[in-house]
Amino acid sequence: MRAKIALCAGMVVFALTPRAIPSSAADGAPVPDPAVSRAGFRDVSPFKGMSWTALGPKSAGGRIETIDCPPGSPGTIYVGAGSGGVWKTVNGGMTWTPLFDRGPTMAIGDLAVSPSEPDVVWLGTGESLMARSSFAGEGIFRSTDGGRTWESRGLEDTHHIGRIVIDPRDPDRVFVAAIGHQYTFNEERGVFTTADGGRTWTRSLFVDERTGVVDLAMDPADSRVLYAAAWERDRKAWNNTVCGPGSGIYRTTDGGGSWTRLKNGLPAGPFIGRIGLDVCPAAPGVVYAVIDNLTPVPAPPGRKASPVPAGGEIYRSDDRGDSWRKVNEGDLAAGTGYAFGDIRVSPKDPDVVYVLGVGLVRSADGGRTFTRVDGPVVRLSPLPTRALHLDQHELWIDPRDPDRLVLGNDGGLFVSNDGGRAWLHLNNLPVTEFYAAFAGPGSPYWIYGGTQDNAALRGRSDRRLDDGALDGWSHLWIDLWGGGDSYFTFPDPEDPDSIYYEQQFGDLKRKDMRTGRTAFIRPQPEKGKTPYRFNWMTPFLISVHDPATLYGGAERMFRSRDRGGHWTVLGPDLTTAPGPDRQGDVPFGTITTIAESPLEKGLLFVGTDDGNVWMTADDGASWTAIHAGLPRKWVSRLEASAHDADRVYAALTGYREDDFRTYLFRSGDRGRTWESISQGLPSESVNVIREDPEKPGLLYIGTDQGGVHASADNGATWSSLSADLPPAAVHDLAVQRDEDELVAATHGRGVFTLDIAPVRETAGAPAGDDRLFASKPARRPAARDYRGDWIWETARPAVWHVYLRRPGRTTITVLDEKDRTVKTIERETFAGINAVSWDLVPDGPPGRPEVYPAARDVAKAGRYRVVVRIGDTALSGSFEVLEADGVPAAGKDPDPN
Repeated sequence: MRAKIALCAGMVVFALTPRAIPSSAADGAPVPDPAVSRAGFRDVSPFKGMSWTALGPKSAGGRIETIDCPPGSPGTIYVGAGSGGVWKTVNGGMTWTPLFDRGPTMAIGDLAVSPSEPDVVWLGTGESLMARSSFAGEGIFRSTDGGRTWESRGLEDTHHIGRIVIDPRDPDRVFVAAIGHQYTFNEERGVFTTADGGRTWTRSLFVDERTGVVDLAMDPADSRVLYAAAWERDRKAWNNTVCGPGSGIYRTTDGGGSWTRLKNGLPAGPFIGRIGLDVCPAAPGVVYAVIDNLTPVPAPPGRKASPVPAGGEIYRSDDRGDSWRKVNEGDLAAGTGYAFGDIRVSPKDPDVVYVLGVGLVRSADGGRTFTRVDGPVVRLSPLPTRALHLDQHELWIDPRDPDRLVLGNDGGLFVSNDGGRAWLHLNNLPVTEFYAAFAGPGSPYWIYGGTQDNAALRGRSDRRLDDGALDGWSHLWIDLWGGGDSYFTFPDPEDPDSIYYEQQFGDLKRKDMRTGRTAFIRPQPEKGKTPYRFNWMTPFLISVHDPATLYGGAERMFRSRDRGGHWTVLGPDLTTAPGPDRQGDVPFGTITTIAESPLEKGLLFVGTDDGNVWMTADDGASWTAIHAGLPRKWVSRLEASAHDADRVYAALTGYREDDFRTYLFRSGDRGRTWESISQGLPSESVNVIREDPEKPGLLYIGTDQGGVHASADNGATWSSLSADLPPAAVHDLAVQRDEDELVAATHGRGVFTLDIAPVRETAGAPAGDDRLFASKPARRPAARDYRGDWIWETARPAVWHVYLRRPGRTTITVLDEKDRTVKTIERETFAGINAVSWDLVPDGPPGRPEVYPAARDVAKAGRYRVVVRIGDTALSGSFEVLEADGVPAAGKDPDPN
């Protein structure tokens, strides 16, 4: 859906027809939206009735971009995770409800609650962080029932929303700061205003196609007066330009009818970067700005460099922006920059100011001096850190009690009731941003993965308690504040307590989990030689043919025969060796993906960020370029077939060019020729392609728009496997062979698993009779639990998959060994495969009022029978309920199938 655009009296007006987006379905099943191609693709899938299992973690946290609370309701908090959707609590953070899981995106820039009508909530999608892992959004949405349902309100081509400001007396009068595209220039950016609830929009402030608006602040005493922070920026795969002459502060005094750039006392020029704004409610004439000023200035004494950037600066106006003065003395110490840049002033004291950056700092003297806010932290689940996480992104100050603070950062949500002297970490939100994941062997099995700013993690697939973490996840390594980015993470196949993991730009490590010792094993150039170019997310792998052999890549390939102790260079630079014009603040011309054939030792495939693909059949002694016929795009993943040594798959992405088309290819001759296999797929950037190791021709892909799709015919046709998976970016997929599960690592909603045995059995097969598939044993929880959090802390619910030829009302009955009814479930089912789960809580006696589930026992261990009835059809099967430790009931066969 696109807005209709018209020119009216010199202003650009956008009009639209809203579309409804329900936030969830009554029975948990997907709610299709035919107006969105991705949702429509999911709706016609034979697998739309299946269900993913969410494994978290919650305890690790994740990036929180926006926070708002309705007035007079201290227990109600709305938060928007940068790439994890929208969440709401009504009990101060003890439990949370996701509100936007049926929306088209999990990328959130800002949300705002109407002060006059608290059930009206406005949502701006597309992250405002503008990092290399920030995702574009789908415009503006509005809810009039506290987030239960949402309507699209247009502005889709803004891509990234920085701020939403609502008139305190009129919930239909709204101002939006639009940053614009991340990697390209466009005109749908600036400040947009609506007076009719988003039915029409006026672009009231437009600087140019390179300059968006990242922040807005309204005068609390006069809603016609607003301040806007314009930001000129440009990102490319090889460089991030975060400043420009278009950056500056604008003011309107007539509600957006006209804007004036403010200059008196403010810096200007080509080096002005991101700007944050705030106005003091107690003294509306006082306006603060934090400016990322990159203007070169003489270095302080003792510094080797001569010029250095001026850095973060605080400017204050006491006359509503007519004049400004720089107030901070010396280094701000907040670590401001393109990723942060928010400032907050106390609602009751114009001299109390907070600045958000790498840390949180506070001033009590009007911005002149600052001290670090870093009180002790108490967490809902124990972790080794005891301080605020770094990288602060949002701070909400209670207008009635300035000592009550709600802080969002890369570690999640923190609450203080004493002005920041102590904090409670509400680390019960499953919003961890994974970059990569690996599923180990066994049943149950370990999942290993690297995350955004929360380091490397591992967790058990059965969600048992582990190392004191309530959701079964623990850190492989973490520093005092949280971690840093980690990526590919693998255990040694011969020693699971020896784990390889990496951090930014190829910082590869091997850790002995028994002793805590860590070896740094990144390949190093010879002394005096040019440093290697390692990608931000450097690929490496352990050879399937020899556990002591590692492969890694920079601009060339490396091999180690002794677990990273020594490295050998394999051949030349495999990139296009881009020149100085494509070497900016990050390396470019780097290897991004490596695939090793499991069938033929020494057969490797390599892809790069500048579109090269190579093959070697002699373990790197010689290389053949095989990118002819492929688009010159960033190669996101290569996959060597486990069934045919000549077959290889390639996924490429145009994400870093704001190109969201699907690039997916197959070769049957080791890359000499390629064939596109993206026909029939929705337009999505593809991050990963995996081949099923058991069933030839069965493929899985994961996309930036939260799609997981499968093909049973080697890519000729595709079906959605997304089902009830939230639309968070799927960065990695792994097929776990012992449990027949597909593991999806999402960037924003943690890890999910899907039972793929029914997919394997039915994919590509002609539709047959109704069928109940064999089910895995269920497992009792170690302790009683409450229903709202059951999915996270029970060991394993009972799950049945049933194939039905037609939709309808279906009754599922669970019976014990004496054929007594234990549980009856009724639900609407789809045509295709449906997943039905039971939390092991039996029905109460007839006529008995519903009892809170935590107050009664779950089903005992033993064998049960399940009967599925739809119309005249009845299907029957058996399953086992195991004890919490996985042991079957005494004398029972542990495998009921």
